[in-house]
Amino acid sequence: MIDIFDNFYKGKRVLITGHTGFKGSWLSIWLNELGAEVIGVAKDPFSDRDNFVLSRIGKKIKADLRADIRDGEKMKKIFCEYKPDIVFHLAAQPLVRLSYDIPVETYETNVMGTINIMEAIRVTQSVKVAVMITTDKCYENQEQIWGYRENEPMGGYDPYSSSKGCCELAISSWRRSFFNPKDYLQHGKSLASVRAGNVIGGGDWAIDRIIPDCIRAIENELPIDIRSPHSIRPWQHVLEPLSGYMLLAQKMWNAPTEYCEGWNFGPRMESVTPVWDVASKVIKYYGKGGLRDLSDPNALHEAKLLMLDITKAKIKLGWEPRMNIDQCIELVVDWYKKYKTVDSVYELCIDEINKYLSY
Repeated sequence: MIDIFDNFYKGKRVLITGHTGFKGSWLSIWLNELGAEVIGVAKDPFSDRDNFVLSRIGKKIKADLRADIRDGEKMKKIFCEYKPDIVFHLAAQPLVRLSYDIPVETYETNVMGTINIMEAIRVTQSVKVAVMITTDKCYENQEQIWGYRENEPMGGYDPYSSSKGCCELAISSWRRSFFNPKDYLQHGKSLASVRAGNVIGGGDWAIDRIIPDCIRAIENELPIDIRSPHSIRPWQHVLEPLSGYMLLAQKMWNAPTEYCEGWNFGPRMESVTPVWDVASKVIKYYGKGGLRDLSDPNALHEAKLLMLDITKAKIKLGWEPRMNIDQCIELVVDWYKKYKTVDSVYELCIDEINKYLSY
């Protein structure tokens, strides 16, 4: 059940940057179950309760490496040693509010880090496919009421969003300059970028994210403080975009010049909902908790409305989200209700992947 890719990943060497992170840990688990040889490159996990730590996925994969993507020479050495077939680049400074505190580091990590990975790909003959993960916040956000399409302008108000817009420009430049599909027979590489919505799921404990904030408050029997109750986001379970990334990589492998471009992976329209509603659903499925509105008119700027148009992924890839917002939140909460008591968090994750694929 867990393999919807027709045995494609079995035996493939897959390098994941940021594998100790929230999305990276889930991707590592799924690929490991599919029989891929996973090489993880990342800094230390955020906390000892992260999904990466509790699932012990680092002990199951081929290589669990600690390195900083800002070190370009180190990246080239790792690529040279492990000779990956496929690369998923997830490593980043991923937080909007933190980017106001560390704007330079945010740019160094997100922009130059991405360029370092592309340069490592460029000098590593084994790499055939690279999927570069950015964010829905890479678009110049006009607070419009319709979703952004892949060909719309890049931008970003805050340093995080702006850095991701810069990433997309760099990826586009490297694709045209060094990985041009017209010259595929010379370089042999296919490079794409992917943009997902607000990704939620078990094992995320990052600061200033709604699900970890909710769970921390509930576990400590405190009210859930909501900073931007009316902000509307495209909420999706972490497994939704990961399934899209993995499907895209498979398509790129089989038809390398047809899919090397930008792609949106977002939820159904009904899942584009306010923060307050999401927190209310967490309380519903957890069975306890309360909300407190702490909105501040003088708070740091964050977009109030952001949506993605996923028509292209539906039509060209045959991908679409499996879950509605209630199924998504229920599955998210299920992990947080069980992680302290189950015998194996790794098996809990496998169960959740199978449940996701049953929808």
